[in-house]
Amino acid sequence: MLRYLTAGESHGPMLTMVLEGIPANLPITAQEITGDLVRRQQGYGRGGRMRIENDEADIVGGVRHGLTMGGPIAVLIANRDWDNWKLTMDPAPTGQESDPKGPVTRPRPGHADLAGALKYGQQDIRNVLERASARETAARVAVGAVCKQLLRQFAVEIFSHVVGIGPIAAKTDDLSLAEIRERAELSPVRCADQQAGDAMMRAIDEARSRGTSLGGVFEVIVLNLPIGLGSYVQWDGKLDGRLAQAVMSIQAIKGVEIGLGFEGARRFGFETHDEIFYEESRFTRRTNRAGGLEGGMSNGEPIVIRGAMKPIATQYTPMASVDIHTKEPFRASVERSDICAVPAAGVVGEAVVAFEIARAFREKFGGDSLEEMTRNYHGYMRSVRER
Repeated sequence: MLRYLTAGESHGPMLTMVLEGIPANLPITAQEITGDLVRRQQGYGRGGRMRIENDEADIVGGVRHGLTMGGPIAVLIANRDWDNWKLTMDPAPTGQESDPKGPVTRPRPGHADLAGALKYGQQDIRNVLERASARETAARVAVGAVCKQLLRQFAVEIFSHVVGIGPIAAKTDDLSLAEIRERAELSPVRCADQQAGDAMMRAIDEARSRGTSLGGVFEVIVLNLPIGLGSYVQWDGKLDGRLAQAVMSIQAIKGVEIGLGFEGARRFGFETHDEIFYEESRFTRRTNRAGGLEGGMSNGEPIVIRGAMKPIATQYTPMASVDIHTKEPFRASVERSDICAVPAAGVVGEAVVAFEIARAFREKFGGDSLEEMTRNYHGYMRSVRER
């Protein structure tokens, strides 16, 4: 009922997203989408590309006078760097001889370069790296911005913060979720712990001076979800599995945790699960070790999901590789890159989580219009409260 596609290359003319399944009459503007695109571009440790691009959303389908019409929504995001790459990335059949940059033949360790070139039979690795690039996540952030707007109609809010970069870990146990959200948005590394954030920036500076990169961990939190999104009935209906796949699909993500995650495997059972109480005419929990998900379904507590991002594969002190044509050893080629993109990855994490939560909403509550979906939602919530 809700699906999307993205298209476009890192240095092509633009990125495109098409989102299908948003109900009619949802208020949405290009400015709301652009707001999240701007957040994605920020963060200490970003590279020179962010000084070139100034991402703005251009809605070209599915919205009229600020309201969705029920059809697919199409959004374009222009690549300003296209002006510098027209000859290299020209869609017309001009031939490689006109490319001033020449073919890329030295795959970078940790990237899609080698596997992609072999899989698709490419002699120029640029045909792989342009689409594999994390630049594609700008289109996914646009998708997520629309989905967030849908979820806000039901008081559902999604935010992220950085909990670790390199060896530096944030301490936020004494902060409320509101404080974490507010402080993260004010931090250059989107970390709610200022002392840890300062140490993270120093670690990024050290990585830059050594010609290398740093990874880290971000956390996405979803507030005010109703009980019962997702399903235990079939494997592909489980919301925790869908969320994990969505976060894992972000470029450079190598691990996902929900709730206690791997820490739960090191504890006894009574230290791992959340006891159930009935207070003030509703079921409640006093802990949220499950991260808001039990049996593949939302349980009414905040969803808490973390993504572990490896250090960006491009190294300014290049690593050993082999030329795919000559098979001679070389140092890998260097494409312009970030030193650390964990703060931006958190914003992308919000987007992919928002899509999966919105998809679960559409499955549960249906509706061709926002008004119909809202009626269904309130009817369900009444039945839950009356149990």
